[in-house]
Amino acid sequence: MTPDRPDGARPRRVLVLGATGTIGRATVRALAARGHDVTCLIRRPAETGTVTRIVDLTDPVSVARDGLRGETFDVLVSCLASRTGLPDDAWAIDHRAQVNALHASRAAGVTHVVLLSAICVQKPLLAFQHAKLAFEAELIASGLDYTIVRPTAFFKSLSGQIERVRRGKPFLVFGDGTLTACKPISDDDLGRYLADCLDAEGRRNRVLPIGGPGEAITPRAQGERLFALLGREPRFRHVPVALLDGIVAVLSTLGRWVPSLAAKAELAKIGRYYATESMLVLDPATGRYDAQATPSTGSETLFDYYARVIRGEAAAERGDHAVF
Repeated sequence: MTPDRPDGARPRRVLVLGATGTIGRATVRALAARGHDVTCLIRRPAETGTVTRIVDLTDPVSVARDGLRGETFDVLVSCLASRTGLPDDAWAIDHRAQVNALHASRAAGVTHVVLLSAICVQKPLLAFQHAKLAFEAELIASGLDYTIVRPTAFFKSLSGQIERVRRGKPFLVFGDGTLTACKPISDDDLGRYLADCLDAEGRRNRVLPIGGPGEAITPRAQGERLFALLGREPRFRHVPVALLDGIVAVLSTLGRWVPSLAAKAELAKIGRYYATESMLVLDPATGRYDAQATPSTGSETLFDYYARVIRGEAAAERGDHAVF
C-alpha cells in the first residue's frame, strides 16, 4: 500500500502517548497510513496495531527505561489526557506525565512535538485546564518545534442522549438550549489532522484551534436533528443553570469535610462549564465566542455520525467529560 503522506516527505520514528483513547487510536491509524514507524507508550496492555510498550508515565525512570530504551525518535505525538479532570489526576497526567515524556523524548533525539490540547483552555476555570496550560507553556519554552492543537467538542461527548431519545425520553438542554455552540470534530478527522502536522511546515510553532466541518451547532440543534433522524417530534426538557449552581455550592461546602464530595463538586463544576461555555475560538477583545474565527477541517459531521449510530454502523463511545 502506498503511504498516505506528501511527496518527498520521509517517514519518521514517532512516539505516541494516549494511544488507547478513541482519538489516540485514530491518530495511530493515520500515522501508520502515512508510513511512519510508530511506538505507543501505554499505561496498560492494549492492542494498537503498532509497537506498544507498557510505561508508568508519571515515573521519569520508567519512561526512559521501559519506553524509550535508549533508542532515538524523531517526533512525539501526545493525545494523553486525564480521565476524570479532577485536580490530582489532572496534574499527574495532563502536566507531570507530559513533562516526563517531553524531557525523555528530547534526550532521545525528538525535535518536534505534536500536542493534542483542548479549546476550553482559552478560559481556564478548572484544574485540568490549568494543568494543560502549564504543560503548553513548558513545551513552548523547551526549544523544540511544537504544534499545539486545540480541538472543539468531540462526537463521543455529544452522543450520550442518543439512547435516551430512542427510549422515548426528551432531550435535555440547559436553559433554552442555545447557551452554547460548538463545531464537533470526528476522531478520524482529528487523527488525520494531527498526523498531517508532521509534514505541514505552516503548523510548526503554532497554537491551532480546530473544529469539524459545517456551521457551529447548539445543543437544541443537536436534539432537533436527532429527533428528525429517528422520525419523531422533538421533545425537550429544560434544565436551569441555577440548578447546577446550587449543586456545585452544596457539594463544595460539604466537600470541606468530606473528600469524596469535594471530588463530586469538581465534577459538577466541569459539567457546569461545558453547559455554559461554547467550544469555539474566544475573542479576547470582546470576551465572546466566535464561530467564524473557528477553523474547520474534515468531512464527517456530527449528524452523519448520529445517523451511523442509529443504523448500527458505529458505537457511541462516551468520554469522561460528557455532560449527559
